[in-house]
Parts: sequence; structure tokens; C-alpha cells
Amino acid sequence: MKIAIFTDTYDPDVNGVARTLSRWTCYLETKGVCSKVFAPEPSASFHPLAPSHAVERFASLPFFLYPECRLALPNPAHIRRELARFQPDLIHVATPFNLGLFGIHYARKYNIPLIASYHTNFDQYLSFYNLQWMEKLLWRYMNWFHRDCKAIFAPSETTRLALIDRGWEPSRLKLWSRGVDHGTFHPMVNRHEHRERNGIGVNVFLAFYAGRLAPEKDMETAIDAFAMFQRASAPDAMFVIAGDGPSAAALMDRCERAGVNATFIGFADAGELQRWYASADVLLFPSPTETFGNVALEAMACGTPVIAADAGGVRDTVRDGENGLLRHPGDAENFAEALGLLFADEELRERLGRNAHAYSLSQSWDAIFDTLLASCMTIAAASWHEIPAVRERQIN
Repeated sequence: MKIAIFTDTYDPDVNGVARTLSRWTCYLETKGVCSKVFAPEPSASFHPLAPSHAVERFASLPFFLYPECRLALPNPAHIRRELARFQPDLIHVATPFNLGLFGIHYARKYNIPLIASYHTNFDQYLSFYNLQWMEKLLWRYMNWFHRDCKAIFAPSETTRLALIDRGWEPSRLKLWSRGVDHGTFHPMVNRHEHRERNGIGVNVFLAFYAGRLAPEKDMETAIDAFAMFQRASAPDAMFVIAGDGPSAAALMDRCERAGVNATFIGFADAGELQRWYASADVLLFPSPTETFGNVALEAMACGTPVIAADAGGVRDTVRDGENGLLRHPGDAENFAEALGLLFADEELRERLGRNAHAYSLSQSWDAIFDTLLASCMTIAAASWHEIPAVRERQIN
């Protein structure tokens, strides 16, 4: 079987979509399934990758709502030549932008079965950029973009149900959850050494955040909540923030004005993230726009409880009072209360951390990808039977 993947973000981009797709193609290789990825050239801020015959790259520009997701400038003749050589049995579109449009075009033109994965609630981003007026237009486009997909894979049950509420056919909406690499993310760390190396006392209450620094992540709520908590309960508490993005400078200024003990460490690789997760007392994750929330599961795998917004796909992972705490989106006082609760009750903090780690152990990437691949093979096989002349599918 051969799968062509069209995406506007891919390794080495640092975001959940790129990392998930990279892991998917690695899994396919272990199963003897050929894949070819059509993706933009990465941003100049990332180190260039070694050339790969399995990835076709195109010049690109940053997307204004998500600069880390590039808008490719594809060469149609080049795509057609590569598809003619590859002869895919299935086309997978992962982003609804330029390369996704090319994937849809070739799937329709050559009768190749088409699937999509839904990763990002772009409609929820609009209000953070004062673009609410675009919502109806965006959904009309999304409905058109996905109309010919045999299956659309959502990363969480909450997201799947939200799409059904939008009028999408339940029979086409499948669950493609997310797993965690327990070889990378685990509770084992020399907590004292890691904290000492970063100038943080072993007994200091440490909150951590990892992710993009952008309006839709609502880091303003996290900073305001931490400021309230720090003043009321723990003047020496520290807030370490990993990641970068368009809001970085404004968030640094907000921390300074609020008197928050915050350290911004920029992008961190997986090994560094693991050490921070496992050394922290809590992951503070206020984003209300997640379709899944990969970093929440990573922190849980490191035995760290999560305080998250009670919104989006995070609710499928973080269970309030069982392996973390959920609080009303945008309610800084509510988040501050949760921080105070975990600060004051070490036993609760440890219990939530143990349960978080235990839950993460059930989230196996291999089992998740096994289910996804089985669906892909079923869709491809069914489509071959629907078309009497196999040659109709050959790309010339």
C-alpha cells in the first residue's frame, strides 16, 4: 500500500501536527507501507533536514494565523510527476491550505480515495485576532474542503462530536487519538540537579507551561492566575514558560508588570521538556482551543498533574479531580484557586500525578496507529472495488 500525505506543516516544525505526522510516517515505514509527504520548506529558524526521498519540499510563506504553519507555493507539474512515479493508493490531506488543496485536486482527478485529518480549530482562533466576521466563510470553506473525504479523523471524541454538531456526517468522522512516547516522556529525573542548574530551589513550587506563545493559547489567563496565586500563597513560586511565538514579548512584559517570577526558556527539545515536566509541580495549560492537547499528555506521562481549561479535546485526557484539574476558560481567579489547592495539598498533588502517569500508560502510539492503518486499508480496498477500471486511477 502507498499513501501520499499533503500537509502545510511537517518535521522539523515544532507543533503537534508536524510531530504527529512525522511519527505516523515512521510507523508506516515499520509496517512496510510506503509514504510520500508533500510539505513546505521549513522556516529558516529551524535547522535544515537531511534530504529525504520520501518528502517533497516547496517554497513557502508563513500563515498569518499560525506562522509556524507554512503556506506552500507548490509546483503543479512537479507534484504530478512525483505522484505519477509513486502511484498512491490513498491520499491523506492534513491541513486545509495550499498543499491540502492540491491533494484534493489530484484525488478527485485520478479517482484516488481521499481521507483527511482534522487537527486545528481555526474558527476558535478568529476571536483572538478580531476576525470573528470570517467564521461563517471559514466553515463554508471547511465543508467544501472535506466533502469528498471517505473519512475524516478527529483527535478527540470532544472534537468529533463538535464536528457532528456542525452538520458533518457521523459515519465519516473517525477517532484518531494521540499517544505518548514513554521512552522520552517519563517521571525519571534528578529533580534537585535540574532545579539547581536552573537556579530554582528544590522546595520552590514550580509551575510549567509548554506550547506556542500566541493569542489563542490564552497565556494571559495563566499569567494573571499565577500572579494572584503568588501574592496570596507562595511569593517564591516560579513559573517557567517554554515555547515561542508572536505573543512572546507582550507576555514577558505582562509578567514583569504583574511581578510574576517567570522564566522564558524558548523552544526546548523533547529531552529538555521531559526534565522540566518531571521537575515541575504542575503544568499550567489555559488554552481553550485545543483539539487534543499533546503537551498535557506528555506532562502526565512525566507524573505531573495538569491544570487545564475545561474546553476542547483536553477534557478527554484531563479528568477533573482524578488526574488533574479543569477550570473555566479565561477565569484567572478559578485557575489561581486551583494552583493554591495543589500548593497547599501535597498529598492531592502526588495522587493526581500518579493517576496522570497511570492514564498515560494506556495511550500507546502503536495501538492508535494500528487502528488508523486498518481504517486506511479498508477505505483503499473498498474504493478499488467501486471503480471497475483500475487504470482510471493511474496518474500520467
